[in-house]
Amino acid sequence: MDIPKELEEVINITRQENQWRRTETINLIASENVMSPTAEAVYMSDFMARYAEGKPYKRFYQGTKYADEIEVLAMNLMNDITPAKFSDLRPISGTIANAAVFRVLGNPGDKALIAPVQAGSHVSHTKFGTLGTLGIEHIEMPYDKDRMNVDVDKAGKMIEEIRPKFVVLGGSLYLFPHPTKELSPYVKSVNAKLVYDAAHVYGLIVGKVWSNPLDEGADYMTTSTHKTFPGPQGGSILSNNEEDFKKVSRTIFPWFVSNHHLHRLPATAVALIEMKYYGKEYATQIIKNAKKLAEALAERGFNVIGEHLGYTKSHQTAVDVRKFGGGAKVAKLLESANIIVNKNLLPYDSPESVNDPSGIRIGVQEMTRFGMKEGEMEEIADLFKQIVVENRDINEMKKKVSEFRKQYLDIKYTFNVDLSSYSTKSIPMII
Repeated sequence: MDIPKELEEVINITRQENQWRRTETINLIASENVMSPTAEAVYMSDFMARYAEGKPYKRFYQGTKYADEIEVLAMNLMNDITPAKFSDLRPISGTIANAAVFRVLGNPGDKALIAPVQAGSHVSHTKFGTLGTLGIEHIEMPYDKDRMNVDVDKAGKMIEEIRPKFVVLGGSLYLFPHPTKELSPYVKSVNAKLVYDAAHVYGLIVGKVWSNPLDEGADYMTTSTHKTFPGPQGGSILSNNEEDFKKVSRTIFPWFVSNHHLHRLPATAVALIEMKYYGKEYATQIIKNAKKLAEALAERGFNVIGEHLGYTKSHQTAVDVRKFGGGAKVAKLLESANIIVNKNLLPYDSPESVNDPSGIRIGVQEMTRFGMKEGEMEEIADLFKQIVVENRDINEMKKKVSEFRKQYLDIKYTFNVDLSSYSTKSIPMII
């Protein structure tokens, strides 16, 4: 039988995606990254078709002996490089990790204090996301405009007055570390728990360029495994307190996850090994690149926020583009020239402007993994200026961006592995 046209369409769309995103675009989405060829190879394994409900060696299915081994290996690696005493890789996303922790710490009607939206709190921390689903009231801590962060003094008083069940730090757009160490004593004083959502910055933490929240008083750290940490999409929960950890670990299954997508585990293990040996080098370069890109954009006429604080200490840069038509317009314009960013609310935007905010959010972690450094950040800033400020012909700019990108196709901060022996007739590996 000839190949059906529907199947040809699926294959062609996938091929187009691979070619476009891997060879033609400059991807600056702050929540994305790419895996190494080795991680991608082990991702495409028999594990993708299997189930392993429950915990290693305590499954509800047979046939899980290798799933048990790889899950324990990956958790031990995560504990080693974080470092942490306990970890659980069964959450299939950072949001699911948050949900499992929040479910244990609060009941419907309870209160949770979260970082203010201006300081980057994620939607899962709010009434519009996971907290709302669980019936837990979210209350935002005060925002310090000068520090672009949680106002520690006012937040401390609020914690003492409200006595929440738990406090959440971390987020999705934040340029500077949240004050874990400073707020931890207030949280402990009211017998509450402190949760740090490290989804965006876990790679910076294991790369030792950001402090480990567990060392600064956080009771739990939740994370994604696919942002500054270059693994497959997934999540994890970490803790140093065995009693706290067991309560949450018992909740993941069956409350929020049945099968936890086993093919993630060997790929996550590979990424953990890569970060063990290359993490500091990679994370250090990420921060250098983010800062250089911010400075270069500012020099070219863009309003990069946070200048008085050095623009950024994370993988992110935030730019106010109102004078160029706003975040939605600029993000779409850049995409038409093969530069991928996202529109984003800035600290002074109202929630109602979410569809057309003032800003764009830029993340450099993926392009850093393809070997770009400070000089390339200067070139990217030039491209931004030509596209957004000078309104150069978009088709010419699209070609220019693609030509530039084709110089950076090989993934760095990884090992050269001969993957030929990993192939089987039934499981073709993507290399």
